[in-house]
Amino acid sequence: QVQVVESGGGLVQAGGSLRLSCAASGRTLSRYAMGWFRQAPGKEREFVAAIRWSGGWSNYADSVKGRFTISRDNAKNTVYLQMNSLNPEDTAVYYCAAGTGSAWYGSYDYWGQGTQVTVSS
Repeated sequence: QVQVVESGGGLVQAGGSLRLSCAASGRTLSRYAMGWFRQAPGKEREFVAAIRWSGGWSNYADSVKGRFTISRDNAKNTVYLQMNSLNPEDTAVYYCAAGTGSAWYGSYDYWGQGTQVTVSS
């Protein structure tokens, strides 16, 4: 079992920044990659970024490349999503999950409750 808890969401003006955190725990945690997804009202859950606990691999959705950065702190079992140059289209509930690292949400086994990010224009 893996537990995942997100934090750091909030309200920010367009052009601003936020950093989301994802605290993960569980004996099998190292077997999983960690991903961030988001879901806006009336839309499907969308891949944002993913990272593995070891090595330099990470992956981003085209819509966030150059603006968002995923990183990890292995000592704290925490994954971060630094979001810069935010725009209203980034408004969504952001979820952290443990899974394969792919862009398909169905390949992730453990999910957090989500944290709301709202970007005002």
